[in-house]
Formats: sequence, C-alpha cells, structure tokens
Amino acid sequence: MTFKPFIANQRVLWASLAGTTIEFYDFYIYATAASLVFGPSFFPASSPSAQLMSAYASFSLAFIARPLGSLVFGHFGDRIGRKSTLVASLLFMGLSTVAIAFLPTYQMAGWIAPLALCILRFGQGFGLGGEWGGAALLAVENAPPAYRSRFGMMPQLGAPLGFILANGLFLLLGMALTDEQFSSWGWRLPFLASALLVGVGLWVRLKLTETPAFAAAMAEAPPARVPIADVMRNYPREVIGGTFAGIACFAIFYITTAFALGYGTTTLGHPRESFLMVQLGSIVFMAVGIIASGMLSDRFTGRHVLMAGCIGAASVGFLMAPMMGGGSLLMTWLFLSIALVMMGMTYGPLGAWLPGLFPARVRYSGASIAFNVGGILGGALTPIVAQALAASGGLSAVGYYLSAAAAISFVALAALQPRKSTAL
Repeated sequence: MTFKPFIANQRVLWASLAGTTIEFYDFYIYATAASLVFGPSFFPASSPSAQLMSAYASFSLAFIARPLGSLVFGHFGDRIGRKSTLVASLLFMGLSTVAIAFLPTYQMAGWIAPLALCILRFGQGFGLGGEWGGAALLAVENAPPAYRSRFGMMPQLGAPLGFILANGLFLLLGMALTDEQFSSWGWRLPFLASALLVGVGLWVRLKLTETPAFAAAMAEAPPARVPIADVMRNYPREVIGGTFAGIACFAIFYITTAFALGYGTTTLGHPRESFLMVQLGSIVFMAVGIIASGMLSDRFTGRHVLMAGCIGAASVGFLMAPMMGGGSLLMTWLFLSIALVMMGMTYGPLGAWLPGLFPARVRYSGASIAFNVGGILGGALTPIVAQALAASGGLSAVGYYLSAAAAISFVALAALQPRKSTAL
C-alpha cells in the first residue's frame, strides 16, 4: 500500500481524526463518569442500582439529541459547507462538556443539579450529531477513488483514541486520588481538560478549505432548500437501511464499555482501576478492527465487510456469559478484546459506506441522520436494557441482546444495495 495519498491529504485527515477524537473523548468521559460517580452525585439517595440506572438514563439523552443535531448541522453542512459546520459542532459540544465540570451536586442544589446535568448532556449529543457526518465527508470527499474506505476509517479511529484518552485520564486520577477526592472533585478534571483539546481541534479545522465534492455540487446546482426533506423524499430506503446497519456497532460498544464498567465494578466486584486497565487494554483491538476493515473495504466492498463483521458480532454474544461471568479479569479482557475487534469491523466501513448512499448535495444530512438514529436504536437504551437483563437473566441474556442487534444489522445490509447514481 502506498502512502502518497495520505501524505498529500494529511491536513484533511488530521482534521477529521482530531475532531472526532475530541468529540468522542467528550462523549466517553460522560459515559465513564456515569458508570462511576454520577449516580450518587446527581441523583436522590436510594439503592446503588437505582442510582446507576438514573445515571444511565441521563447518558441516553445524548442519543435523543444527536438526530436533532444532525438535522441542524446537516442542513447547514449541505447548504453553506462542511468546514463552518464542523467548527460550530466542535464548539457546541466542547462548551457543553466543560460546563459539566462546574455543576453542583444533588446534595448542594437538589433537583437543579440533575436537571442541569441532563441539559448539558443533551448539548453534548446535539454537537456530536453534527460532528460525525461532517468529519466522514471531510475525509471521503477528499479521497482518491481507490482509497475512500481507508480515508473514511480515519474519523472512525477517533472513537478508540477518544476512549483511550478519556479512560486513561480517569485511570490516572483514580490511582493518584483517594476515593473521597475522586468522588468530590477529581471526576471534574477530565471535563475541564476538554477545553484544551477543543482549542487544538479548532486550530486544525480553521485551516481547512471546502471539499471538492461539495464545491462541484454547488457549481452544478443551487443547494437544496431543505436538505433533509430532499433526503426523506428521494432516499428513504437508504436512510432506513443505513440506520439499521449501524445498530450493531453501537450495541457492541456500549455493552463492552458503559455496561461492562458498571457491571464489572459493582456486581462482579472488580476494583475500578483494574477494570479501567482491562478496558484500555482491549480498546486497542477496536482500532485494529477499524484499520483492517478499512483496508478490506477498499479491496472488496464496505457492505460485504460490514456483513462479515455482523456475523462475527452475533457469534461473540454467545461468549459473553462464559468468558466474563466467571469473574476472571483475564477472561474479561479476552472477551472485550474479541468483541471490540468485531465492533471495529462493523464501525470502520461506515465512514465511507454511509456517505456513499447519498449524493453530495444532501450527503451531510443523509449520512448524519442515518448514523445518529442508528445510535438511538443501538446505543441509547443499551446500558439500561443490559443492566435490566443482567439483573433478571444474567450475562447470557445480555449476550443474546448483542447477538440480536448484530442480526438486525446484517439483515439491513443484505437488503440494501446502494444506487450507482449516488456512489462517491
């Protein structure tokens, strides 16, 4: 494989990777904090399980906000351009994240505390709703034809990198601080650190120019007056198919991260720092899956690689109870590593495959809405449902849930053939 196309477009690729890394860092520090401290800090005292469920419920608000963000940012991304919209989405999510660091707890402010937390969580999701689609388009619309999937995997790599930054920082804080210090003020530091990361992301993105595909689309015809209306009227099959195709990756990810962290440190009784190290060791394999799937998708097709990933993910669901339920951290690491390879295989090709379902003039709106509604179906309620399934049916039930999500995505991919007229 020659690296000349990557070198020639390195500023674009760094911008797409840096932005999604920052956005996903913001998203994951909330998921980690929700699993570790938000229950007792922001919700009324009751059972630990009820507080954890409340924290997971606030976590799910971002998934509701993401499609709304994709509608707003997608509208402007298809009308005024990718660059300005990406800058705005990064700012919106960054400011929401930093503000969480200054929130009072429930003990300080009563019901105002969880309300403010939920509003800012909504803001995080709203910003992320515009981020992914723009970053994916920035990469693939600048890619040479033979490299589109490999360019499209670059913003996808922001997910594992953001997770490593987020959980790595929480791990360091957990090792440096006492439990009392961490619960009192230490958890706020990762949210404050987001300000520095957002500054770096803005510096990179403000140096960009518009993508050739967007410029060509605007030269050919005026932008759609209401891009999402155009998408829903002319491409409903692609929106529905793309939405359900994305369910598997979200379900796998939030079961192996948010749910696993909460379950592992409460029900299984693993120390917090030990489990965070296990997750950090396994998330590397998600990056491996993303890179491998990007390379394979340029050789074969993104759709076929995604379908193969779904088959693997469905199989992984049956391994959850025997590998994670025994209480061994080594077996838990092995299970999470296998599952996250499959997550990478079902996630990496989406960066090029989803935009390829739509023409350039409505691509930002179409790809963003499919991706983010898929996030609702695959990720919004997954930690809550998984926690409830584990309480009633054990880890086997959670594994079946994961397998069912993968099967749904496989069927959607098998049924959807992209139109040649919309291909990148």
